[in-house]
Amino acid sequence: MTERLAGKVIPEHIAIILDGNGRWAAERSLPRAMGHKAGCEAVEQTVRDCAALGVKYLTVYGFSTENWKRSEEEVGALMHLFRLYLKKLLKVAKEEGCRCKMIGDKSRFAPDIVAAIDRLVEETREDTGMTFVIAINYGGRDELRRAFLRLLDAKRASGDTSLTEEEISNSLDTAGIPDPDLLIRTSGELRLSNFLLWQLAYSELYVTPLYWPDFTMEALEDAILAYNQRERRFGGRIS
Repeated sequence: MTERLAGKVIPEHIAIILDGNGRWAAERSLPRAMGHKAGCEAVEQTVRDCAALGVKYLTVYGFSTENWKRSEEEVGALMHLFRLYLKKLLKVAKEEGCRCKMIGDKSRFAPDIVAAIDRLVEETREDTGMTFVIAINYGGRDELRRAFLRLLDAKRASGDTSLTEEEISNSLDTAGIPDPDLLIRTSGELRLSNFLLWQLAYSELYVTPLYWPDFTMEALEDAILAYNQRERRFGGRIS
């Protein structure tokens, strides 16, 4: 626990939209790929920082279903980074005792990337520290579509026509993971960008103008301090 957060409530689950890698690079006259590389390094450090603070779940938006629309060159550079940083994240996760989980549709990735994802998940399955969730080829609407298709098949087979919110939650990629308490978005943008549309229904939102590569422990502390000043409608004041 840091001095600034002494006596403060640490959110159980923090979700982050990692935005601004390209603009960070452009302001430094660097290729966009360098911004994504710096962003990957920021993810590594944030995993360590959240684990040190006692956060139980960290979910990051790594690659959306819409990101495939970017230039072939940029998508290719991102795939190269996935190959490199999935290996580095395994090392970080093992050092921090994190259990890793992937959400999204991995079927579109090359076989070696799918194998690296599976290895990251499998080799950390028994770890008992923070759960680190990476959303790749993920979109909130696509997640709901896939969940509803699974539910439709099950309902047809059973003849049951009822549907509860709990059944929907249990059919999502995040089944078994509590909804985020706090959503952080970098780069100052004020939108959800198709991220965790069901799960963020009651989350507190925090937006920082910082680009993602510039996100530090201090910035994380700022977000948690702001969270502690919020009035939770269903639970009273946080602090």
